[in-house]
Amino acid sequence: MTLPVFLADDLEPHAADLTPGERGHLGGAEGRHAAVVRRLTTGEHLDIVDGRGLRLGCRVEAASKSGLDLVVESRQVEPALTPRLVLVQALAKGGRDEQAVETATEVGVDEVLPWQADRSIVRWSSSRAARGRAKWEDVTRAAAKQSRRARVPSVAQPVDTHGLVGRVQEVVDTGGLCLVCHEEGSEHLTRLLRGRADDLALVTEVLVVVGPEGGISPEELAALRGAGA
Repeated sequence: MTLPVFLADDLEPHAADLTPGERGHLGGAEGRHAAVVRRLTTGEHLDIVDGRGLRLGCRVEAASKSGLDLVVESRQVEPALTPRLVLVQALAKGGRDEQAVETATEVGVDEVLPWQADRSIVRWSSSRAARGRAKWEDVTRAAAKQSRRARVPSVAQPVDTHGLVGRVQEVVDTGGLCLVCHEEGSEHLTRLLRGRADDLALVTEVLVVVGPEGGISPEELAALRGAGA
């Protein structure tokens, strides 16, 4: 049976300051959810993660409406994997973009980059961008907990196509790889990766670009290819 996972945002003392044998209190929204919704009680075990790789294995000493009193039983830092995996997700309507972000987080993506593509029906204005990004952050946090990850993907500031092309160029110039998902693509992903197995051992970052419901425009595709995708 797998242990439930909670984020350390409202853990006191700070997760980084706790070692096995020491005690802490998980309060706030996470603590209330653990005590009231999940109904964890004395003697049960759970994991507390800080979203950056630190995982504390804890035992409940007491539970109340305000949260959980815990004793730390184990501590480990899970290293970041390589290559670093980045989902470039175009804004899409109907929550399709959020579904993609959720699934990618469960798979193990390290970063999500929102892309305002030419054919994106959804538009993030300056005020809406902050709300949209915050919503994606909520999605990554929930999905990371669901998949028991100790690392929560970061959600970058949204970019337009010009900004995306610049990011692709930067990644490719430093030995990274950019893969564009496209309905007219002739290369199978598994075949491509198998053929470049030796090269991939040296790759530190991989961008995977997913377009909007209307697809990636020919102009965007040409620009991405020109940048090395």
